[in-house]
Amino acid sequence: MENEFKKLIELLAIEKKEDLLKYQKKISDTSLTVRRDEGVCWYPVEIESTNFDAGERLLVKVSRHKEHQNSHSFRSGSLVSIFSNIDNNPDINDALNGVVNYVKKDSMMITLNKDVSEKELNIKNIGVQLMFDDNSYREMENALETLIKTDDKRLIELKQILYGKKTPTFTKKYQIELPELNQSQNEALNSIKNAQDIAIVHGPPGTGKTTTVIQSIVHTLKHENQILVCAPSNAAVDLLAEKLTEKLVTVVRLGHPARVTESSLGLTLDVRITKHSNYKELKRIRKLTEVLFSKASKFKRNFGQAERQERKELYTEARNLKRDVILLESYIIKDIVSNAQVIACTLVGASNRVLKDLHFKTVFIDEAAQALEPASWIPIIKSERVIFAGDHFQLPPTVKSFEAGKSGLEQTLFEKAIKNTGSAVMLSKQYRMNSKIMTFSGNYFYKGELKADKSVADHKIFDDDLPLEFIDTAGCGFFEQTDSETLSTFNKEEAELLFSHFTKYIETVDYVGKIYNIEKIGIISPYNAQVKLLKELFEDIETDEYIKGITSVNTIDSFQGQERDVIYISLVRSNEKGIVGFLSEIRRMNVAMTRAKKKLVIIGDSSTIGRHKFYGKFLDYVNEISAYRSAFEFMY
Repeated sequence: MENEFKKLIELLAIEKKEDLLKYQKKISDTSLTVRRDEGVCWYPVEIESTNFDAGERLLVKVSRHKEHQNSHSFRSGSLVSIFSNIDNNPDINDALNGVVNYVKKDSMMITLNKDVSEKELNIKNIGVQLMFDDNSYREMENALETLIKTDDKRLIELKQILYGKKTPTFTKKYQIELPELNQSQNEALNSIKNAQDIAIVHGPPGTGKTTTVIQSIVHTLKHENQILVCAPSNAAVDLLAEKLTEKLVTVVRLGHPARVTESSLGLTLDVRITKHSNYKELKRIRKLTEVLFSKASKFKRNFGQAERQERKELYTEARNLKRDVILLESYIIKDIVSNAQVIACTLVGASNRVLKDLHFKTVFIDEAAQALEPASWIPIIKSERVIFAGDHFQLPPTVKSFEAGKSGLEQTLFEKAIKNTGSAVMLSKQYRMNSKIMTFSGNYFYKGELKADKSVADHKIFDDDLPLEFIDTAGCGFFEQTDSETLSTFNKEEAELLFSHFTKYIETVDYVGKIYNIEKIGIISPYNAQVKLLKELFEDIETDEYIKGITSVNTIDSFQGQERDVIYISLVRSNEKGIVGFLSEIRRMNVAMTRAKKKLVIIGDSSTIGRHKFYGKFLDYVNEISAYRSAFEFMY
């Protein structure tokens, strides 16, 4: 096993190198406008104020203009550079590097890394640019190094179990039957309760995986004081934290507030600190410390021995108070964390210094099929047993390096655990899709074991509607094109056909008086260039504001974990060689096809996609259920 972990370290290095190269390309080969739109640059900015910290390093507060307040990637702790774009040259050698202390909507505080006078910052055309941050790579590598060197008997045992060298054990102590859960969900709950080492919940789309996980956590807390709950993404962690809070579970959400949803903000450690009984005292000492440092920093140049001595005494007093601040803050954090029933964070977030000396009986890892293996190990190292939940037939983890991915980095610990332990329980009843939408994915990915609950099996927008349509553009001459700048693929005629079908469908639904049976609509494509084209079409949609307000256009990845009453999918690819490119990632297509509840419309060229095994079987299926339509039906 040690050799496998060493190989993962090598693959991580390859992945990091590729990630860095792509970052450098995004920064060095693009204009400031593009960088700003990409969220890696604020330009222009104005310097609002400057000050000195305890180590006499310069603190710089910058603000950006309101018209440029788009989304961005800057976070507390981000590495940045302050540059001057004099003579349209933002890559000057004397850019000032620093670290972000905090960031708000329109302002940012930065600590510069080198000695700089305020006069040196009196320059024009200033911008702030994000630098490459390798923290996640460092934490994943640290976890792998720990796995190689550890002499901890329990961790060694978990390694052996997850890698198939030892069989996991289960007791028969618990046999719970919750009325709010179905048979397979209860089976998963009991597997988790009885697992001594590992339990796996395999949750296909719409099967209530999150519900099962939440109930399992609540029941585990009846026998354990505290549980670690993780997921690869902040969105997934926030969802779990919110659902647990609804069950009256005390949750502390680790992570920077800027990365947390507004509804989860009150659960963050930062906010909980402000609610602590000792916070007023902490705030008072902090303020006094700032006042003393401010007084000391006013003594800049040209002052004598007495002033120098006074400055020294001020700094000494301020530093003593700062130590008090650190001690009191540590006490408050420890008090909050120790009283939490659930600590919720991302996988990499489990390396947070707050958890440094903590160990957990159980860690729950949700959406585990989207997590890189090295990241999954970070919270497992802190735990006695692990509960995985996810679906390895949906979106895989993002791997930027083709070489690293194909050499093993794209295979998740979740997949290895399913294969090596044989302990997965699949949730078999789904509550989202009409059975005709569900059946193809259910048969292809889940061996026909997925069943639609009677509450959704036959639901439609209106009685005579077709729940599934495949609109074939073969023979129409709707050939794909490539965007010269992004190299992404698009298909203008297919986008226009989708838009035309959509408007006519909405008119039909409105005519039969069932328009309010549609609460949400999703327009999906695997290709960014096609998404951009579709967004432009739907911006000018001539229909009532209700439909416009519930319609969203985006990539497949953005719809992961979501559902819509109506889904349209534009496959884009249409060429004489039968090249499907990005469509060959059939797990991504499984996600796209399983977002729809009542109506799924897929538009594509059968002569191109039909040569691929997956799409060939899909075409057979749509013919079997009379869901096939020719694009020529909608062109005249």
